[in-house]
Amino acid sequence: MKKKNTVLIVIVAVLVVIAGILIGNNRYFSTLHSYASDFTVYDTASITKLFFADKSGNQVTLHRTDSGWMVNDQYPANQNVINEMLYTLNRMRIKMPVSIKKSDNIITRMSGTNTKVEIYQELPRINLFNKIKLFYHETRSKVFYIGDVTQDNQGTYVLKEGGDKVFVAHLNGFRGSISSRFSANPMDWRDHLIFSVPMGNIESLMLEINKKPENGFIIKENGRYQYAMSHLDGEPIAFDTLRVLNLMSSFTSVRFEAFLYDVEPERRDSVINSPFQERLTLTTKDGKSSSVTTFRMQPNADMFFYTEEDLQKYGEWISDPDHKYALLSEGNEFVLIQDFVFGKLLKPAYYYSKDYHEEVPQVYYKELKTVESR
Repeated sequence: MKKKNTVLIVIVAVLVVIAGILIGNNRYFSTLHSYASDFTVYDTASITKLFFADKSGNQVTLHRTDSGWMVNDQYPANQNVINEMLYTLNRMRIKMPVSIKKSDNIITRMSGTNTKVEIYQELPRINLFNKIKLFYHETRSKVFYIGDVTQDNQGTYVLKEGGDKVFVAHLNGFRGSISSRFSANPMDWRDHLIFSVPMGNIESLMLEINKKPENGFIIKENGRYQYAMSHLDGEPIAFDTLRVLNLMSSFTSVRFEAFLYDVEPERRDSVINSPFQERLTLTTKDGKSSSVTTFRMQPNADMFFYTEEDLQKYGEWISDPDHKYALLSEGNEFVLIQDFVFGKLLKPAYYYSKDYHEEVPQVYYKELKTVESR
């Protein structure tokens, strides 16, 4: 009888311990979930606006509209970067707060360098059991600060506005800081699109080549997907139809590589006042014209194995083979473009001639010697 009672007492004790662990864990995860709700957005579709501001004076507002996200209500946003931000807000996970002593030091450091994040959502005023939702309105749902990376490079410090506890935010499978994703610089959010015009909406296309104007041309539509091509002086060109169609269909998505907003004004003025290389002007059927004017870019001496003496002596004839400076008529923006994108759009008039045959590079293989097997 005593043995049975002892076994029963042991079983009850084990069950009590297990129950205590489960209750403790439930409280832990419940508390952690409560903390996470101050930073994580589980329904990113409800986000209507994001505002970021840093200690350098930069600030940006990202606003969702029916036609897509906008930057400061002026410029279209880069949808890929927006998607990355929404993914980060949704998948950002929060660890328990750091120690009080360590937290005080981090807060002091964050007071000098941080990014303020404000999240606005379309939320219901009445939410019954998450089933009945009534009277939706836009509200500022979360405000927090993004700090720098943790010492082990596994997370990023975050602090709720008005809070006194610092947490560590991280993305599963991502090593490093997520602070760069919360940039307050408007340029980091703007779309790099130059042309987005279907072939059927193009009225004309003109290419000017500064040093060889005879290689310039103009293409005009004279019927549905029917075109006439001529030199800039009006002389007709007997063109290869397929090549012209390939060109005219290439403007649905043409982008530049980067904004050059950090170039010194003197350097910018020097470039855009120098002789241009090409100017490409596209006019749509609604009469709107957009142009891209390209300029020579001096190559990086180390990357292309030039000496400083080479650049000084032959700099006028040496150009970066992969990049060019460009000035966009839209907004007078100074940008960097890639030859990979624009090389096919800036080919001279003779390339489209019916008589032109592109040379195919010949590759010769030296006779291979037979190696006897061992």
